Amino acid sequence: MSAAHLSLEESAGFDRSIIDYVQRAAATGLYEIRGLGAKRKVPHFDDLVFLGASLSRYPLEGYREKCSTRTVLGGRYASKPLELEIPITIAGMSFGALSANVKEALGRAASELGTSTTTGDGGMTSEERGSSKTLVYQCLPSRYGFDPDDVRRADAIEIVIGQGAKPGGGGMLLGQKVNPRVARMRTLPEGVDQRSACRHPDWTGPDDLAIKIRELREITDWEKPIYVKVGATRVFNDVKLAVHAGADVVVVDGMQGGTAATQTVFIEHVGIPTLAALRQAVDALDDLNMRGQVQLIISGGIRTGADVAKALAMGADAVSIGQGVLMALGCNSDSYVHNGQHVSAVADYNALGTAPGFCHHCHTGRCPVGVTTQDPVLEQRLQPAIGARRVRNYLKTMNMELTTIARACGKQDVHHLEREDLVALSVEAAAMARVPLAGTQWIPGM
Repeated sequence: MSAAHLSLEESAGFDRSIIDYVQRAAATGLYEIRGLGAKRKVPHFDDLVFLGASLSRYPLEGYREKCSTRTVLGGRYASKPLELEIPITIAGMSFGALSANVKEALGRAASELGTSTTTGDGGMTSEERGSSKTLVYQCLPSRYGFDPDDVRRADAIEIVIGQGAKPGGGGMLLGQKVNPRVARMRTLPEGVDQRSACRHPDWTGPDDLAIKIRELREITDWEKPIYVKVGATRVFNDVKLAVHAGADVVVVDGMQGGTAATQTVFIEHVGIPTLAALRQAVDALDDLNMRGQVQLIISGGIRTGADVAKALAMGADAVSIGQGVLMALGCNSDSYVHNGQHVSAVADYNALGTAPGFCHHCHTGRCPVGVTTQDPVLEQRLQPAIGARRVRNYLKTMNMELTTIARACGKQDVHHLEREDLVALSVEAAAMARVPLAGTQWIPGM
């Protein structure tokens, strides 16, 4: 190797990004906080493909034969389970992280498509309850804004143990997003950084969780389904404990899941990929013989109808999406709509030191397109009617893609998709999903 070539060779262990991290840490003594999800590439649904019908399977005609997407969640103990038109739900994202306009837009879109949306940390806003036909109320470790009356007004309750972007860590809401309304709802001082607890204050294990679930059932007359949401780490055991505690629905959030703000080290280095987490969750339900009695929702990096179809084929009953919804609203777009005209937001991205397509500055409250902000000027860049139309179109497209794939596999119901319909394109994905490597019958590790 020539000296000239060697002088320009980048180190694998200390590449430019690591050198930048070390030098920034040395200069400031601070860790990086950002929003959205993991940027590293890990085995994902893109590493799976479907075996469509041909001679050995009989496909359905897309324009003539119906493919059902109806999804029922929470019938184990709840007297009023959720009946959704599609198996695609909107994940919990707080008012505080998102503007009130965004919460209203999400409620409108979900209602039009016959699915559910979810509150998030900090309580329930009148905008989202008024616009949401089906609303899931989150009970988080912080208990910010938690109100038993709002629990009764909700259609289901989701007890959040952790989320995929930061399992084992609490939430963050930086002071620039704690405006008077957010502060009042959370009983916090205005403009001060908020750090949420990493665990619930009134229990230390699954036995205490069972008590909390019974309390919530009692104050809702056993009507509302109870979800338990966990970040993807020790998924097999966590799912079994949630089921034993009495959950109607278990939500598993993989490491590709997003967040409004947390340490980058959490986002990139804690948790396991959604693909592996989903298979372990299904194994846990199978081990308990609870498939069909307890529903499984998977989240973390679900982006397309193909992702939804693959998740259902692997054993999920529904999916939950967050980052995809933000992108549909205009996150990372180069413009926003004002008075019916598209106005460039590039200068605002540049002021953040970034550009459209690269922005992860949700934590700053300076979102150029008005999605993740409480600024009274910026939040008006996202109008509820426009946002709702965009999210509705996105969900509709995902659902059409889902049914297209299901019909191609010969299924009259999207919930009839099965692992046998899938093969993997990489050894890692084959091992995690426990499906054969394409062109073989080999499942690594089996």
